[in-house]
Amino acid sequence: MEENTSVRILCTKLLLPHKNKPGLQWLIGSPFFPPLTIISTVRCIHTLSPSGAPDLLKESKDLQALLLKGFDVIGAFVIGKSDLESKVRNAIDAARRLSMLLSNGGGDLENKEMIDAYVDLNSKTDIQFFVSKSVSSTSIELVNSVVHEDKPEKLVWETGCLLHCEVLIRFPVYFPVNNPIDAEKIYWRATEAVAAKLRDPQVVYMVETIRKTSAEGPKPLILRGAELDFQTDVSNIKLLGKDAQGSNPKCIPCAHFCLKSKPDSQKFSAENADTIQVSVLLNNSEKSLKSIAPVAEYVPALEEARLLVVSFKLEVLCYAAKDIPVMYAVSKLIIPGLVDQLNSMKNLILPNLLTEHPQLRPYHFNPPGVLHPITVIYELNYGETEMKQVEIRKSLHLRLGLPFDRPLLRIANVLDLSTTNVSGRSDSIRKGSTFLKDVHIGIPSSGVSGGSMSLVQGSYEYYHYLQDGFNDSGWGCAYRSLQTIISWFRLQHYTSIDVPSHREIQQSLVEIGDKDPSFIGSREWIGAIELSFVLDKLLGVSCKVMNFRSGAEVPEKCRELALHFENQGTPIMIGGGVLAYTLLGVDYNEASGDCAFLILDPHYTGNDDLKKIVNGGWCGWKKSVDSKGKSFFLHDKFYNLLLPQRPNMV
Repeated sequence: MEENTSVRILCTKLLLPHKNKPGLQWLIGSPFFPPLTIISTVRCIHTLSPSGAPDLLKESKDLQALLLKGFDVIGAFVIGKSDLESKVRNAIDAARRLSMLLSNGGGDLENKEMIDAYVDLNSKTDIQFFVSKSVSSTSIELVNSVVHEDKPEKLVWETGCLLHCEVLIRFPVYFPVNNPIDAEKIYWRATEAVAAKLRDPQVVYMVETIRKTSAEGPKPLILRGAELDFQTDVSNIKLLGKDAQGSNPKCIPCAHFCLKSKPDSQKFSAENADTIQVSVLLNNSEKSLKSIAPVAEYVPALEEARLLVVSFKLEVLCYAAKDIPVMYAVSKLIIPGLVDQLNSMKNLILPNLLTEHPQLRPYHFNPPGVLHPITVIYELNYGETEMKQVEIRKSLHLRLGLPFDRPLLRIANVLDLSTTNVSGRSDSIRKGSTFLKDVHIGIPSSGVSGGSMSLVQGSYEYYHYLQDGFNDSGWGCAYRSLQTIISWFRLQHYTSIDVPSHREIQQSLVEIGDKDPSFIGSREWIGAIELSFVLDKLLGVSCKVMNFRSGAEVPEKCRELALHFENQGTPIMIGGGVLAYTLLGVDYNEASGDCAFLILDPHYTGNDDLKKIVNGGWCGWKKSVDSKGKSFFLHDKFYNLLLPQRPNMV
């Protein structure tokens, strides 16, 4: 292997073996990155019996719908126990054939470098990487240089942008009543005609930026089908400078429609990515040199016929380098993406063509740990909690290596391309909400030397005294802690219920028989037990309660609390006497026993000023014993901690 050859890994970690069993994963790259750059991995979930070889036809159909155009299969990752050389060769061959299926035979894939990663479950050796130069190559060479990217999100979204296109398609299908089998052939030909129309010389594509920082943003670009190049392979497209200009579509890069500057504080992510809108305009009345009257042609049916109206709502998202000419982004990404999605939907509708058509809708997600968005086609005839939809999501979680106890691919999780913040305004306030969100982000360190931090996973809203003009000062701290906890379950999409008011919390306790009707509207305190009752009734969430006879015992359970944040990730309610707090994390040095607690204090009575809250210590670290020998947890108080558990759902 050449000395300068190296594998570059952007994904934070390759997917771990599922249940410590042998398996196969596909390595995902992009033609817009240097060869041998691994951006993500997905599991192979379809195999052939009895050989266990990957079912490439099923895999290609799944990945064609799942992967955005602009990403492709560049290799395989084998988790095995023996026979390294044959497994590596077979995996590289399978990855190359899968890549060919995904590209519909386009491109020079026979001479494309492919990667194989291999790990032996019987040994403790690191992952080994191999490269095959081409399909005709007789040797598979070991790669000794592996580079892990420090800031992969920054690299992905500084290099590229997203292109978004929606098309609503409706067309009639007439077929003989006495020969319904013809309906499938007619339907097949009709969808093929629609796919061909997308490449028609008369079709027009309008390209424009979705978000403008001023009224003087770039003007829309009109591309005609006759101007598009469908022959040049993506790998052979000449990239332009980001500042390239000109009236020729070949000289206008995608960067022309991207923001020139962004706030330093803006997070690199798919939601904050530069996004270009592409609209399809069909020219059904060509310009004529002569003035002639319109002509209608009538072709009578030769036998009794039935009419079907078929509808498709296509919505594709593609990834492109900012330096690629817009013309090629449309011809090599958007149009193939629309055609592939049309074919996927066509195949899903076909079995029920003559009965009730499935209501199909594509959705885009950017689940945690995946550097790029994915696309999923859901059937809306089924509710999200129906078993068919649950099984589909479980399959996707398995393929993407996502946990099975978190709803990450529900419709509520869709990628919101409309919320990019171009003004630099703080994102501490959630869209549609007046409450501060995730106020602990960016606070000073805990002061624990050599500690390991375990924090709340996901977002929450900060509820405290006197919010919404409601005076609960002196008695409502546990209510506010409960509201913060419920907001966490809302923002993680475990529930769609509104965060309950104090009265609604009291009503719930009366309805389950824990309190008398006179409790509603009172100013009575509630504690950990009441909170657990409300979470169970409103959300179906179970809780673990830890009781302590003295505050001195709480730091002794710091390791157990750390495990809670690592495994469950939910906020914890702390009850001590008549006071309640919300625990968002711990910083713990197992060797020294030194620890600190990240406390969100609901007793704050000011306005929602993030700087004032942090500087005032209303959200911050409290050491088990500070420099003055004082402890946040008082030794003469009884404490109980409520640890909500994640529901086991996808």
